[in-house]
Amino acid sequence: MTDQHSVTAQTEGLTIPRLLHRNATEFGDLPAITSLDAEGRPTLTWLEFRTAIAEVSRGLAGLGLGPRDRMLIMAVSSPEHLIADLAAVHLRAIPCTAYQTLSPEQIRFVARHSAAPVVVLGGAEELSRWRPALDELPALRHVVLLDAAAVPAGDDRFLSLADLRAKGKEALAADPDAFDAAWTVIEPDDPLSMIYTSGTTGDPKGVVLSHRNAIHEGLAIQRVHGGPMHPTNIAYLPLAHIAERELSVYLPIVWAGHVHTLADPTAVVGALGQVRPQSFFGVPRVWEKMVAGLKNMLGGVPEDRRTALLAANDLLQQGYKLRSAGEQVPAELAERIAKTDEAVLAPIRALLGLDKLIVASSGAAALPVEVVYFLAGLGVEIMEVWGLSETTGAVTSNHAGAFRAGSVGKPLADIEVKVAEDGELLVRGPIVFLGYLQEDGTIRSATDAEGWLPTGDIGTIDEDGFVTITDRKKELIITSSGKNIAPTRIEGLLKEHPLIGQAVAIGDARPYVTALIVLDDEIAPGWAAANGVEADDVDALAGHEAVLAEIERAVESANSRLARIEQIKRYRVFGRTWTPESGEVTPTLKLKRRVINDRYGTTIEALYDAARS
Repeated sequence: MTDQHSVTAQTEGLTIPRLLHRNATEFGDLPAITSLDAEGRPTLTWLEFRTAIAEVSRGLAGLGLGPRDRMLIMAVSSPEHLIADLAAVHLRAIPCTAYQTLSPEQIRFVARHSAAPVVVLGGAEELSRWRPALDELPALRHVVLLDAAAVPAGDDRFLSLADLRAKGKEALAADPDAFDAAWTVIEPDDPLSMIYTSGTTGDPKGVVLSHRNAIHEGLAIQRVHGGPMHPTNIAYLPLAHIAERELSVYLPIVWAGHVHTLADPTAVVGALGQVRPQSFFGVPRVWEKMVAGLKNMLGGVPEDRRTALLAANDLLQQGYKLRSAGEQVPAELAERIAKTDEAVLAPIRALLGLDKLIVASSGAAALPVEVVYFLAGLGVEIMEVWGLSETTGAVTSNHAGAFRAGSVGKPLADIEVKVAEDGELLVRGPIVFLGYLQEDGTIRSATDAEGWLPTGDIGTIDEDGFVTITDRKKELIITSSGKNIAPTRIEGLLKEHPLIGQAVAIGDARPYVTALIVLDDEIAPGWAAANGVEADDVDALAGHEAVLAEIERAVESANSRLARIEQIKRYRVFGRTWTPESGEVTPTLKLKRRVINDRYGTTIEALYDAARS
């Protein structure tokens, strides 16, 4: 059990609509949500936000959406997206945001499986992806488009969100009590939303979360990290991602925060400087690219300035590593760190928009420890977390008062974690989801008789209670000699080099480990220019001798920190980044190992054939 104080008592009787009502009543004039994409960056106060939700909710009721109905959403992050989602919640319906990268076949699957009578789409692009499936969905009755210009003419199934809201406003005026009557009967253990898993090992599963799940997570996260009421953050990841959903939909409701929506995740670095958020969550790729960009930039800084920056970075790392090991930082060193930080590094954080951060966190996959150390050397200490869609996000978290680099921290308040006989981590507590949606509309629990949820992650818990993830249960490499190897450790070491954007370790039922390595297509051109390498595109760079020599050095560096059985014997370098659209990674950028093994089977066989010849 965690050493954090219990928050269970605080969740009693609370639901998301009840907290929204509190925010509109007590904090009605405070900002709730701002669009970073709309001209003038319009902001809705909590009162305005809830009014919009009420009007759209009555509009959805007019379409026939009701308790336990599912409503699918496919759209970028925007105030309208959140309004539609929460409007459905107030009807006791179950909204579900689908990844925009889903193929037509995957769209067909989730639409049929959810049996959603109402679908909300962003605009013409999303509609084009849904077109092939629309006439094959017997449960579907209405399609709402956030972009009014994308509404097809002459088809009564389609309407704009603006028209829906206008109808809802009329209905609300005609019957003011109907809105409250719908949400006041909601109980904490009723369904709140659904997330489809990203499908690394088969068809996606519909993960159904409750109000209690989301509120407990929001209270526990804030309890462990501290921070004030009304925190600011940026919603830039897909709202189908459990971390973004918790941090940008539910936690801001729990703590009356201010969310800034951003449609394009690649624009988040610029948005940081505009918002200067108090909290910021980045999947490992976000932090990796930030570090790679900063290291690349250092190459163009005058030598005296570069030397000073690296010396300051090293000094802060010294203090961080001592605290990470649970040791005291000597007073003299602490004083030097404070002075150096203020003089050298604080201006850099201000330039990056990270100067007001109270908590910076990472999850969804392991963050290479060298990335953690480099950022700590800038005064940005990343607190790694671990969790699943099925646990409403974080189960464990490091925090400023207790952290271990390389671990994912300790369990949050009221959460239990234990290790099964085979090394799998099991979780029990108020954040464990209701269950998976079945095709008949029922919800099937995934816990055992004692409430333990198998996570599929292999890990350890040390004597101080820190949890470390070693790999996914289904992803462990078992070589032909019977040795168990964790591929993510190998891959993480490779990705510490700025040139390497992605890597997959191969070796299951094989005599040794090989790897497929993909260049970072944003960093590689800059590296090439700085090193006098000429090439037409990133594919050409993947075959250039200077690039291959640098990759060889990166592989040697990784191998030097691996056991002999784990070391990479052969590899192949590719130029084009793997994307959800190309199929090798999920929307949350997890490797689809089965797809990669199938798609690159000939290449992989050649890596082993070379040894046999």
